Amino acid sequence: MNPSASSSARRVVITGLGAVTPCGNTAADTWAALIAGRSGLGRITRFDPTGCTAHIAGEVKDFDPTRALSAVLHPRGPAGEPLGQALTPKDLKKFGRFTHLGAAAAVEAYADSGLDAHRAELDSDRMGVNLGVGLGGLPEIEHMHDVWKAGGYRKISPFLIIQIAPNLLAGQVSLLLDFRGPNLSVASACATSGHSVGEAAATIARGDADVMVAGGAESTVTPLAIGAFAQMRALSTRNDAPAQASRPYDRDRDGFVLSEGAVTFVLEEREHALRRGARIYAEVRGYGATADAHHLSSLAPGGEGSVRAMRAALARAGLTAMDVDYVSAHATSTPGGDGEEAAAIATVFGENKASLHVSGVKSMTGHLLGGAGAMGLFAAVLAIRDGVVPPTINLDNLDPACAATGLNFTPNTAVRKPVRAALSNSFGFGGTNASVVVSRG
Repeated sequence: MNPSASSSARRVVITGLGAVTPCGNTAADTWAALIAGRSGLGRITRFDPTGCTAHIAGEVKDFDPTRALSAVLHPRGPAGEPLGQALTPKDLKKFGRFTHLGAAAAVEAYADSGLDAHRAELDSDRMGVNLGVGLGGLPEIEHMHDVWKAGGYRKISPFLIIQIAPNLLAGQVSLLLDFRGPNLSVASACATSGHSVGEAAATIARGDADVMVAGGAESTVTPLAIGAFAQMRALSTRNDAPAQASRPYDRDRDGFVLSEGAVTFVLEEREHALRRGARIYAEVRGYGATADAHHLSSLAPGGEGSVRAMRAALARAGLTAMDVDYVSAHATSTPGGDGEEAAAIATVFGENKASLHVSGVKSMTGHLLGGAGAMGLFAAVLAIRDGVVPPTINLDNLDPACAATGLNFTPNTAVRKPVRAALSNSFGFGGTNASVVVSRG
């Protein structure tokens, strides 16, 4: 992924998708909801939010990890020997919810890739995992703290650490699928899974692996997380209309909606994919990672660090602003962040305003935190495949500052158009930025 890399550098493509989100428990269901402009947000059901200013969230609904993971594919080696580790319902009780969600998405992506049919000829040492999480097992921490307070140390579960440690999702996926190559976990707040995909692509490009499962997960719809973000005044309080609460770029936006979920990809070296006749969704062309060095929780003025990330990704892709037809924006629905990102996009793509579409799928999914970057990239990849840009819903009154950029924010209705290349943004607390460029493969 080096800007000076020769034309013979290893190319990276996406051959599998998986998603478990508030909009659907599969990649296909999630994409159908996004194209239809259907929100997955609602009233919190996990706990009673009375007393908190925010009563809404994006919860994954009707998800049963025993159903999603008990029938996991069991890869076979050259002699027909079983690879990976089968799961039982008892095993699943040892995982945190973010691992349940992330492992289910990873298994779906693996099945979707078609790799399993070729495992007897593939080297597990050349297959790796880079799956991130922003906050880790917060629900399990909160629950076990209550258990400890009520019953003392002997009541603490011996499985707590493997439920909460951020890298246990990547570790569990490697066990399930017998992926013995690089095994990594990124934690960079809301840019986590953007970085995970970018770094996984770089791992393949430099020759350290042929296949990587990459993306991110999060599950922190809990009293402490909701309460803490609410105390920061970061959350929407449109409690009487949850489906209308997340409204990027709208004049009346009042904060983001916290969500849970997981989105994963199978990345593969292009020649490796072609040799086995794989279906290619898109090619990962470029990746940019920067720091604002400005503020722990606010974008730099004009999105200066975001501008550098997008330009770095385009440079590594060997593309110009005119080559990009869609920007899948970070677009959280916060009063400050949306305007700064819009200004940054306009700075980078100003010459392309007439044909560029921008949209924010968090208007439907809410904010998946560690899964947000992968969620945005998911929209970019399928926009390329299907020639359709998902909308920014609830965009009823465009913010005048956003309108002044001259960008088309794809209000309320999906737009059908050829998408040659797309860029996905994700930004996180700490001033960290990730941009990924994908194109037709």
